[in-house]
Amino acid sequence: MSQTHSITKNNSATNILVIIMMIGAFFGVLNQTMLATVLPKIMIDFDISSSVAQWLTTIFMLVIGIMIPMTAYLTEKFGNRKLFLSALIFLLIGSLICIFAPNFMFLLIGRAIQGAGAGILMPLIQTVLFIVFPVEKRGAAMGIFGLVIAFAPAVGPFFAGWIVNFSSWRILFAVVFLIILVDFVFALFYVKNVTEMKEAQLDKPSITLSTLGFGGLLFAASMIGEIGLTHWLIITTVVGSIIMLYFYVTRQLNMSEPTLDFRVFKERHFTIPIVLIICMFILFLANLTILPIYMQTMLGFSSLKSGVVLLIGGAIMGGMSPVVGKVFDRYGGEAISVISMSLITISTVSYIFFDDRTSLSMIIIIFTIQSIGNAGIITPLTTASINALPTYLIAHGSAMNNTTRQVAAAVGTGLLVTILNTFSGDLSEATEFIGMKATFIAETFIAIIGLILAIYYATIREKTK
Repeated sequence: MSQTHSITKNNSATNILVIIMMIGAFFGVLNQTMLATVLPKIMIDFDISSSVAQWLTTIFMLVIGIMIPMTAYLTEKFGNRKLFLSALIFLLIGSLICIFAPNFMFLLIGRAIQGAGAGILMPLIQTVLFIVFPVEKRGAAMGIFGLVIAFAPAVGPFFAGWIVNFSSWRILFAVVFLIILVDFVFALFYVKNVTEMKEAQLDKPSITLSTLGFGGLLFAASMIGEIGLTHWLIITTVVGSIIMLYFYVTRQLNMSEPTLDFRVFKERHFTIPIVLIICMFILFLANLTILPIYMQTMLGFSSLKSGVVLLIGGAIMGGMSPVVGKVFDRYGGEAISVISMSLITISTVSYIFFDDRTSLSMIIIIFTIQSIGNAGIITPLTTASINALPTYLIAHGSAMNNTTRQVAAAVGTGLLVTILNTFSGDLSEATEFIGMKATFIAETFIAIIGLILAIYYATIREKTK
């Protein structure tokens, strides 16, 4: 604990620690979406179908979903320094395999190893931020963290598309490898241990149940859009996953040192912000998928134009995060959550009225409004939720925050894409617009639920002051 106290009192050491860990986390998250624009070239190189190529994204998401619930235990067992260096090593090895992959199977293995590193990084950096910064500065710190959450998923496809326009997709992994390697070298010298370590024991049944439960849900979510919600594989996987999660949660609640402590949900000032974040994140990730489909297939825009729209939204969302973080530190998150969910609801309703004459500038304006609202939810409410927990539960709160967000967003996006495919019917222009409108109507219901919940949260927070 002496190391913890010394570094938190040293501003320069803290800043260097945060910068190094942020860079690692940024490229971990960037890996999640960067293949969206390069899959066609990979399909040609390895002579595979789109459904097979999609596994490069699916396996990455599956491994992330499996690793995140384990990070609370891993942080307590090994400390943030060893865990961060291990995560970077996973990213380095995975990227190296992808660079030289002689066939699709090697590329898939490389992506799975990358996913292990990325799954560790997000909850780990969040935990470290809440330890090294005092309560009154956590909003600003999480605002910087918001740059990673917001900007990396949006910049990934644009970054990849730009590189692949000039070179091979393998160069994309080489660039990531070199940046992570430099970050690893700096981490060896400057990343110190700030988390409290203890002799936590690995509970193998918990890991098995967690892997089958969360992994199963993420697998089903990734397949819903392709084979449909009523397919026997989806139904069987979802039912089996729910059963596994039931036993997993029950086991955690009966353990003195759980792998992932579900008792964090007893604190409603943690639970309500998490549900709000889930609503926002479902809409955010869904529109990263659905808006490009709309712009390219129905409006005839190029992939570059649709990528620019997402990039603008990601830049605005990332740029706003430090601002709203500082506002949170000064005024709290109640008013911000209501205003932000109102903006998200207004933008989502606006999407319903998009048609084949909607201009690019109008799409950018509406997506910008949503992005500003997103920034006002993800940063302040993540901070508010973890602030509601005692210090010994911070690692568990961070892991739970990331786990629920990842799984719910994947499932929600899968369901929204299923609505799009179902109502699009024969894929004629008329039915495609019907499918798009049906999807945006479903999104509006999610946004309204979020708005009602934000108003309720602001009300109960006001009463407890």
